[in-house]
Amino acid sequence: QVQLVESGGGLVQPGGSLRLSCAASKSIASFAAVGWYRQTPGKERELVGRFPTDGSAVYADSVKGRFAISRDNAKNTVSLQMNSLKPEDTADYYCNLRSYLTSVRYIDYWGQGTQVTVSS
Repeated sequence: QVQLVESGGGLVQPGGSLRLSCAASKSIASFAAVGWYRQTPGKERELVGRFPTDGSAVYADSVKGRFAISRDNAKNTVSLQMNSLKPEDTADYYCNLRSYLTSVRYIDYWGQGTQVTVSS
């Protein structure tokens, strides 16, 4: 088990930047991937980006070039830098760690979420 705590959400104007952080209660180095998802009321949670341990980060088309995930294995933290924010980026953002049981079965761990509102 691992506990995840997100921080850094808030209100920002369109075009602004925000940095979300996620602190894990144990080492993140053993997890196959770290990532961020977001969700708005009435919609399914969607992938923002994922950073596998053995590869490069991948992003949803809607945030590509504006958002960047970073991971610090020494500090057990995962961050999401969000630039050029748009009103449609408004959502609850969730940190995610993924652990694979087999090649196709995995367990996802989630934080409690942090709210981001982009509005003038």
